[in-house]
Amino acid sequence: MNRNEIVDGPKPKHAQLRDILRRMAEQELPPGSPIPSERDLAQQYRVSRITVRAAVGQLVAEGLLTRAKGRGTFTARRRMDAQLYLESFTDDMRRRGLVPTTEVQRCAEEVPPPAAASALGLPPHEPACHLVRLRRADGVPLAVERGWYHPRILPGLHRHDLTASLYTLLADSYGVQLDYAQQTVWAEGADPETAKLLGVKTGSALLVFRRVTSSSGRPVEDMTSWYRGDLYQVTMQLDRTDPESGPLSAKGR
Repeated sequence: MNRNEIVDGPKPKHAQLRDILRRMAEQELPPGSPIPSERDLAQQYRVSRITVRAAVGQLVAEGLLTRAKGRGTFTARRRMDAQLYLESFTDDMRRRGLVPTTEVQRCAEEVPPPAAASALGLPPHEPACHLVRLRRADGVPLAVERGWYHPRILPGLHRHDLTASLYTLLADSYGVQLDYAQQTVWAEGADPETAKLLGVKTGSALLVFRRVTSSSGRPVEDMTSWYRGDLYQVTMQLDRTDPESGPLSAKGR
């Protein structure tokens, strides 16, 4: 039997069409490609439009397809798989063969909120460098980073070019090698400002990473990153025989 034909039998037609569309999305079409319209699929496979809607709806729910209002249905962009270790965004993207770019949205000396001041070991009301950056991979907005940086360890940080790898800058200009991070990950809906920067709808699913990074035992950075949930996922190694494995032992992204 031709795998691209739909036949009468024990397997429902919507499930047969779903399998055909899954192969199309995973093996035949590049990410972001349009699939045939609901009407064309119904005619091509000789099924009802209700059957087409059921098959497409299941693949949208799985994240293999995505609907764009007024434009049609497209194969979804592949999620980037994040292994949890301490690495800069720039190095991470280059390792994947992608071109990273950065837009500085804000860089100013400001008084951090109490949680950030405590994480950096700062007394109340001492200003720190507040840096907000939009990170892109191959031109696609991927993450918004909002970070606070220790003012005495990194004096004058705002005077540097902050559009490249920050970790490389800290090592080259300040002699600061970041060697440890405590990181927490959670999910939340995009607020209007973050959604606009990332080019998604308000309320869209985001993965959030808050990371406090140190150098030789001194806290240097308290950064929170909001990653697009449709383009990013996290993988962790879990080993029952190794108490240091798993999410509680992750040192950074």
